Amino acid sequence: MRIALVSLDQIWQDKKANFDRCFSIMANAKSSGCELVIFPEMTLTGYSLNMSAVAEPEDQSLTLNWFQEASSTIGLASIFGACLCDPATGRPRNTLCMARPDSETLIIYSKIHPFSFAGEDKVLEAGNHIGIAQIGEMNIGAAICYDLRFPELYAVMANQCDAIITIANWPTRRVSHWRSLLVARAIENQCFMFGVNRIGIDGNGLNYQKSSIVVTPDGELLEPVIPGHELDIYDIEPSDAATYRALFPTLRDKRYGLYLDLLWKN
Repeated sequence: MRIALVSLDQIWQDKKANFDRCFSIMANAKSSGCELVIFPEMTLTGYSLNMSAVAEPEDQSLTLNWFQEASSTIGLASIFGACLCDPATGRPRNTLCMARPDSETLIIYSKIHPFSFAGEDKVLEAGNHIGIAQIGEMNIGAAICYDLRFPELYAVMANQCDAIITIANWPTRRVSHWRSLLVARAIENQCFMFGVNRIGIDGNGLNYQKSSIVVTPDGELLEPVIPGHELDIYDIEPSDAATYRALFPTLRDKRYGLYLDLLWKN
């Protein structure tokens, strides 16, 4: 399976300009034989808590409509981030979404761990459910940025996933954490980790360096078959996760029930 990771240099809060660039990147990925392209967190705006500039009603979302049209036109599945307001509560959520050429665009996941250090918990509603989707032969779990610091979320998804995607706007000053945690999550859960981070400088003056990576189920960094500035293309064998788990089966030794008991007893 050929997958593209896009280290997008996001134009601050300019949805149309960012989408035009995403469309062009998707077309390039398709011409290179990709089945899936993955973009960073809050794809069309960059990470911003200015809800008047970034939030959209879920049932009238330009972002969802644009990516659905792009996937249908180009014939390529895409995963992207958007800030969408829950129709029931009206409150915005930081979401990971998927558009496929042959079906409607889905909101796969709402970020469970808002980044309280930056006040995200005061602006965005936290999700309460894991997100898992199927692309081709691969079952993929979903996470967003700050979630990466919470291994419990990844452990819950591990038995159902061949790979877990984390989309992010993770600044350069903590990028060593980003790389280390992606490798750790892959080793702990014996699955592929796709970490997709932006590049450039955002509207708050934060710098982001090239750090999108694929980690294999045994914790090794996979080299792209076609490297680029923003677009890196990888060939993935989904069955590698099951093969490695069979050779070195640590997941079967996890004791979820005991962990829960210990949490409540202490």
